[in-house]
Amino acid sequence: MSHLLRGVAADGTVRVIAADTTDLVRDALARHAMGATAGAALGRTLTAAILLSHVLLKDHRDRVTLKLDGGGPLGGVIADAGLDGTVRGYAKEPSTELPLRPDGKLDVGGAVGRAGEIEVIRSTAPYGDQYASSVRLVSGEIAEDVAAFLVGSEQVASAVLLGVSFGPGPLHEVRAAGGVVLQPLPGADPAAIDLLEANVAAFGQLTDVLHEGSLLAAMTELTWGLGLELLTRDALPLVFACRCSDEKALEALAYFSPSERDQMIDEDGGAEVICHWCGERRWADPAAIRSLVHPEVRCPDCDALWYRVGVTTMVRDDERCACGRTLVLPS
Repeated sequence: MSHLLRGVAADGTVRVIAADTTDLVRDALARHAMGATAGAALGRTLTAAILLSHVLLKDHRDRVTLKLDGGGPLGGVIADAGLDGTVRGYAKEPSTELPLRPDGKLDVGGAVGRAGEIEVIRSTAPYGDQYASSVRLVSGEIAEDVAAFLVGSEQVASAVLLGVSFGPGPLHEVRAAGGVVLQPLPGADPAAIDLLEANVAAFGQLTDVLHEGSLLAAMTELTWGLGLELLTRDALPLVFACRCSDEKALEALAYFSPSERDQMIDEDGGAEVICHWCGERRWADPAAIRSLVHPEVRCPDCDALWYRVGVTTMVRDDERCACGRTLVLPS
């Protein structure tokens, strides 16, 4: 089972957050039918979002969303995670597959691209207020970009390790996946920081240690000589879990015009709705589609949905529609 451990080292002056995400990454890649390159990018992003939730969040109802878009063929990758151990995510172009790099490794940086940003959005309870911050991508390899974000946005120097490895053969079975964040805290002894840096530099492949040993073994090796102390009495279970539902799937159809919904019924006998977060497929029958009868306001130019009576809509007067027209909502 995928799980997370927390600890400290160097007399409490180094924070250690580590996750074995093998099972949840395997689940995510199966849901999205992804190959190795896109799968490695999504797996690293899912793992990074989980780790960031334990770095940035305080309330178990809060969420963190991690987005990377560097202009590469993957078209961007996104993950959403919380302190409850749930995470979900997707890549815009899940079929992306690139040749291996000259060093024989997966070209995740080439898939993500480097001409863009890494953005982190925190949604805080109980009102869902959002705070977003971003920095320029460093490499598109994700671990280095997350470390750059933590320095540039949070002013916290961090070592970030992320990995997804696959077994032999064409089926792209996930062999191991996981990640570790190591952060010297205020008051850390410079000698302890030097030893930590040396441990990270000498550390091998994280996925090899996870496959052949354990998450605790990886944490112990990375903090060698610094006295690792676990703070997690019981490992936190981690799962790939979406928040989609039949109700949300039906509401997504409301963005289609009434004539388009009638066409779905006439031509297909209903509509299939696919959740981009998890790949779940749901069928809306004619009765369900016809139940979308809330009075609504649409753009006179492009017919985009602006407002539905009795339904929360994230638009305001004087904003602009995608077509450029100024929104005017009923008083």
